[in-house]
Amino acid sequence: MDKNILVETANKMMMRPKGILAMDESSPTIAKRLASINVDNNEDNRRRYRELIVTAPNLSDYISGAILFEETFDQKMNDGTLFRDYLESIGILPGIKVDKGAKDLSCHPNEKITEGLDGLRDRLAAYYENGAKFCKWRAVITIANDIPSDACIESNMNALARYASLCQENNLVPIVEPEVLINGTHSIDECDKVTRKSLSSLFSHLKMFNVYLPGTVLKPSMVISGQENDSRASYEEVASKTIACLKDFVPNDTAGIAFLSGGQTDLEAESHLNIMNQSSDLPWRVTFSYARAIQAAALAAWQGKDENLESSQRILIERAQRCSNSSVGKLK
Repeated sequence: MDKNILVETANKMMMRPKGILAMDESSPTIAKRLASINVDNNEDNRRRYRELIVTAPNLSDYISGAILFEETFDQKMNDGTLFRDYLESIGILPGIKVDKGAKDLSCHPNEKITEGLDGLRDRLAAYYENGAKFCKWRAVITIANDIPSDACIESNMNALARYASLCQENNLVPIVEPEVLINGTHSIDECDKVTRKSLSSLFSHLKMFNVYLPGTVLKPSMVISGQENDSRASYEEVASKTIACLKDFVPNDTAGIAFLSGGQTDLEAESHLNIMNQSSDLPWRVTFSYARAIQAAALAAWQGKDENLESSQRILIERAQRCSNSSVGKLK
């Protein structure tokens, strides 16, 4: 582990007024996205869509790093340039999702455990050799009757910590993503309770595995009401409870926080982040690592048609700019 390399990379990832673009949709997820605009899910269409994103004019003004799916990390653009090389050439750090997805947790109905630790050390060494600067691993926690269980939280946070330590062994900054899912009818207070328990466990495991926090980025979900809750919390309450929770559990020397949007609308994701960043006493950089909240409107405008490329890219940049403004509390 070279702490200087980790800190340098993490600082670039957290650079104001930028955020991290999540474009690491798994094969099933990108299939759903393309199906929503009646475009066939094949390698060429996936390349076309992701090339639309990375070649959007002035993207690097708002984006510091891009999380890629393994296919995209090794994929070439239409002119033969590797996506990862193109991103670095325009000043965007290339990163890669390294987990193998959330699978059923044995003997725990409706709960998941993220897999992918087998062979990870060798994969990480190869990713670093090929230009990756950071990685991402996502754990999912569901709120429902009698869940999440201790087994679900502890096993997922243990896996996140083991992944993070292996990343840093290879001079890759780990993004640790403990997502408390927005799906459900739960209240904001129930979400707060589960998020606190998850973060407490996570940082306990990170300490256990000697993970270097100044070279680690946290990608949490916000403390928010369930999507199906009839009386959802206000923007101000979400921002207030989220920051209070993070201050109680996230050490000040953590490199930074980059929120996932996690099923929020574009307006919700940018508004919550904007209010948080209007506080003057945050001990860490607080920014975004959004996928849908930046991409969704651009995807709908594209419709898989080359003639819609420029208009789609304009929408993408507008969304990235609004999220960038939110990350410094200056959204208008």
